[in-house]
Amino acid sequence: MRAMVLDETRRPLRAVDLERPVPGPGQLVIRVRACAVCRTDLHVIDGELPDAKPHLVPGHEIVGTVVETGRGADRFRIGDRVGVPWLGWTCGQCRYCSAGRENLCATARFTGYQIDGGYAEFAAADQRYCFTLPDVYDDVAAAPLLCAGLIGYRALRMTGDAERLGIYGFGAAAHIIAQVALHQGRRVFAFTRPGDDKARRFAETLGAVWSGGSDLPAPEPLDAAILFAPVGALIPAALRSTARGGTVVCAGIHMSDIPAMPYALLWGEREIVSVANLTRQDGEEFLALAPQIPIQAATTPYSLADANRALADLRQGRLNGAAVLQVSF
Repeated sequence: MRAMVLDETRRPLRAVDLERPVPGPGQLVIRVRACAVCRTDLHVIDGELPDAKPHLVPGHEIVGTVVETGRGADRFRIGDRVGVPWLGWTCGQCRYCSAGRENLCATARFTGYQIDGGYAEFAAADQRYCFTLPDVYDDVAAAPLLCAGLIGYRALRMTGDAERLGIYGFGAAAHIIAQVALHQGRRVFAFTRPGDDKARRFAETLGAVWSGGSDLPAPEPLDAAILFAPVGALIPAALRSTARGGTVVCAGIHMSDIPAMPYALLWGEREIVSVANLTRQDGEEFLALAPQIPIQAATTPYSLADANRALADLRQGRLNGAAVLQVSF
């Protein structure tokens, strides 16, 4: 099969021919149709997330069809369309797994990080961590739902019933979760890269009541804020714009260091919380909700061979919405 591989030089990814994966017990082999490109992929490729699998195939927003099943894999049939998310395996036995908090399992393994992912023609996945996808979405439209959507949904839930919601970093996750927030009757305040008028206009077309640079204060106190931008310096900025009792949610798996700040910014029962990965329950809830809204993901398609260009466009902020690799045969 064709695949894009991360080797010891880290970037760019190399196009190589690999053996097609063989399913182990409980696994599926999936013919990849589409794989969205996530900022977490950048963190892996740039070495900000250490200890990636050697000669890794990145990608953890996989849409494809089942072509082979391993021993005991009976949740799906050959030909079924499935989605594969970031969380790829957990022990199922630790205190976190037993309490429905499998996202915190200390031995969890992740797609496109410790498990080869979807920047390839085929991928193997644990059937327990695959989802049935809504029929209303084609392969390209469904792919961003599997991380930008799922992680964004978990982050939104952590804001409780916040009505005035700030979103910092208006990329793939933000544009999806803004649609959920607006559907729930919240007001969205979009904070973009300073000077990025294209992102501001994009946020406003989705229904944001205000948009401006992340260096600006909110026009009124926020009940909560979600940070999708991996910039620690935005936490004090978000706290300054958050009302007493408000919550600042850090939605990324990696973030630059948080600078020193006066305690007065946190005082007043403000909270800073982080989102770690996702659970299968998050996935089932969000994928049932998405077509009801309905969420419309903005996507820019690339070929598998153009994965490096897609990553560069994401790194440079040249995208509205999500980049998606289309894998053709």
